[in-house]
Amino acid sequence: MRRFWIFNHYATTPSTGPMLRHYCFAECLKEKGIETTVFAANELHQTGDTVDTHGKPYIRTEEEGVPFVFVRTSKYQGNGLFRVKNMLSFFLGLLCIAKRYAKAYGRPDVVMGSSAHPLTSIAGILVARKFHVPAIVEVRDLWPEAIFSFGKVKMNSLPGKLLSAGEKWMYVHADAIVFTKEGDVDHIKEMGWDTEHGGMIDLKKCYYVNNGVKLADYDRSIREDILMDPDLEDDSFKVVYTGTIRPVNNVDNLLDTAKLLKEREDIRFLIFGGGSELERMENRVREEKIQNVVLKGFVEKKYIPYILSRSSVNILNYSQSRYNWSRGNSSNKLFEYMASGKPIISTVKMGYCILDRYQCGLSLDECTPKALAEEILKIHDMPEETYALMAEHAREGAKDFDFSVLTERLYQVIKNVEKD
Repeated sequence: MRRFWIFNHYATTPSTGPMLRHYCFAECLKEKGIETTVFAANELHQTGDTVDTHGKPYIRTEEEGVPFVFVRTSKYQGNGLFRVKNMLSFFLGLLCIAKRYAKAYGRPDVVMGSSAHPLTSIAGILVARKFHVPAIVEVRDLWPEAIFSFGKVKMNSLPGKLLSAGEKWMYVHADAIVFTKEGDVDHIKEMGWDTEHGGMIDLKKCYYVNNGVKLADYDRSIREDILMDPDLEDDSFKVVYTGTIRPVNNVDNLLDTAKLLKEREDIRFLIFGGGSELERMENRVREEKIQNVVLKGFVEKKYIPYILSRSSVNILNYSQSRYNWSRGNSSNKLFEYMASGKPIISTVKMGYCILDRYQCGLSLDECTPKALAEEILKIHDMPEETYALMAEHAREGAKDFDFSVLTERLYQVIKNVEKD
C-alpha cells in the first residue's frame, strides 16, 4: 500500500476527541489502497487531557485500523506563551521522530501538513523533502490573517511581516495547497503571490476540500443516540442552537431575539451547549423572565444529530466582525445542520454561500435581534411545501459534503502530486 502521512497538531481519534477530519480521511483512503497515518500532539486541545506516551517521544495507536501517532509535547493552557511553546514542541517533535518512525513502519509516499498554525505545515514540507516525496499543505485556518483580524498583531509590524513571509514560503514550497474554504485562494491573489500578479504560486496547484459529515454515522446516531427530552418532543416551533457559550458565540443575540418573539407562544428557543458564559445566560433568562428560552447546558456530541433532527430551524450564530466571512464557511456545524434536513439561518452573510447555493437556508445582512426575528418568522410562516423543499435541499446538499465525496477530492490531489 502507498503510505500517506498527515500532520495535524489537534487531530483526534473518536475515543480522544471531536477533531475527526483526518481520521475520516484515513478510513476512506484505506479503501483506495492508501495507508494513512495521522500525527497529532499528545496534549489534547481545549480538553486538558493528555495521551500518555510513557516517557517516549511518541506513541502509536490504532483505532478501527487507522494508525495514529501522538507526539509528546509540552503542556499548555489558554493562548499565551505556553501554547506557543506547545506548537514549537510539536514542530520539533515531528522533525525528530520522522526517520525513526519511517524505519519502523515504512517511509511515506506523500506528506500533508495541516494548519491551524503554519508550523505544522512547514514541518510537513521539511519532512517530505527529507524523504524526497511530495508535500501537500492544507489550510484550515488562514494564519496569520486570523491573528491580524483579532488585532493581536498588526500586519505591517515586524512580527506581522515575518509571519506573512513564513506563510508565503509555505505556499511557494508546497507541491499542492488544499483550502477548506472555497474562497481562500482569493487570499493568494490579494497578496499578489500568484503568477498572474508576478508572484511564484501557480494557482493550478490550489484545491478545495471542505469539512463535512459522515452521513451513515450521522443517521445511525439519530436512530440510536436518542436524547430523552420533552422539549424536543412537543409541537412547538423549535429554534435550535448547538455549540459553546462563550463571548465569541454571542448567545446574547439569541436571547434578545427571543424577547422580541415572546408574544409568539408556539416559538421556543432551545440552546444546547456549555461554556464560560452559560451561568450569565442563565441569570439573564431568570432575571429578565425570558420564558421562551431553555438553556440546556452541555450535552454529549453523540446526541447532536438527534437534537438537530427534532428542530424546526437551526441557527448558525456567528459574529459579523470577528472573522472574514467573504471566503466562505468550513465549519463542521454547517454540514451537521444540513444533514439534519432542517432549514438553517446564518447570522452572517458569507461569500461563496452554501446556504444560497443549495437553497437550504437564509442569511442575515445585518446581525441584529430584529433581523434574526424577522428571518425566524419568515420560516415559521412560509407555506408547508416551501418549508419542506428547503428542508429537502439541506439534506440533499449534505450529500456533497459526505466524507466519501470529500475523500475522493483529496485522493485526486494525492494522485496529482505523485504524477508531478
